[in-house]
Amino acid sequence: MGREDKAAWKSNYFTKLVQLLDDYPKCFIVGADNVGSKQMQQIRMSLRGAAVVLMGKNTMMRKAIRGHLERNPALEKILPHVRGNVGFVFTRGDLVEVRDKLLENKVRAPARNGAIAPCPVIIPAQNTGLGPEKTSFFQALSIPTKISKGTIEIINDVHILKEGDKVGASDATLLNMLNISPFSYGLLVQMVYDSGTIFEPAILDIKPEDLRVKFTEGVARLAAVCLSISYPTLASAPHSVINGFKNLLAIAAATDVSFKEAQTIKEFLKDPSKFVAAAAAVAPVAAVAAAPAESKKEEKKEESDSEDDDMGFGLFD
Repeated sequence: MGREDKAAWKSNYFTKLVQLLDDYPKCFIVGADNVGSKQMQQIRMSLRGAAVVLMGKNTMMRKAIRGHLERNPALEKILPHVRGNVGFVFTRGDLVEVRDKLLENKVRAPARNGAIAPCPVIIPAQNTGLGPEKTSFFQALSIPTKISKGTIEIINDVHILKEGDKVGASDATLLNMLNISPFSYGLLVQMVYDSGTIFEPAILDIKPEDLRVKFTEGVARLAAVCLSISYPTLASAPHSVINGFKNLLAIAAATDVSFKEAQTIKEFLKDPSKFVAAAAAVAPVAAVAAAPAESKKEEKKEESDSEDDDMGFGLFD
């Protein structure tokens, strides 16, 4: 069977992309730099049943999306991010699970001249196994070495590349000589699209506990501002009521004014010995709570003392 012509191939690609955009409410926009065809095949196999990977030329992807905007205007948010070597990973499943599967499928790769380092590279102190004739090469790179048993040994860890640095010819040669493959490549999630909303992948790592903490901090700040400017809101009203109640207690304590809630404090002020009785009632509770901890400490001390007495040996050892 002959291969389909270019026009038919483009038409089928447009149809497939539009169908995927209609069928799947969520997708990742992924970067595919330094990802080979074999690795891409492995990624497709690992995502089978969970997601669909579609790559293509940016011009074709933009054209297909623009032609579909009348039916789904929200897709326009994707267009600014279709640049560089990118593709789509469509899914109906949990975004975090699919993202984790994508990140798992990475392949180690050597450093090549001109590549951009995706992570810091540190050469650990080690015996390189190289002969003394290579000493000048290490000296040119300012790497401290010594000769040990007829081979070159790197004395200290050497930080040769930072994240984002361009790999030089000498760096690539050195790493290849030491058989170090410092980089790992795979599909990199750049943006996430979910039912008309597009956002950074870092948002997927936000947990409900983080949202709860941020919300509580926001409410506390709002309450503080409202209290300082005397502007009542739902956040500040409980604090205003409590502060007002404290003022009423202070007035009742300093005057003859009395009400039900102020009776206890007035009785304590008339008879200070009640403060001592209240403190004495609280003390046993604290003592009971502290007793188990103290008993444990005493047991540990006794055990350690007994071990010290016989130094861990029996009488006839």
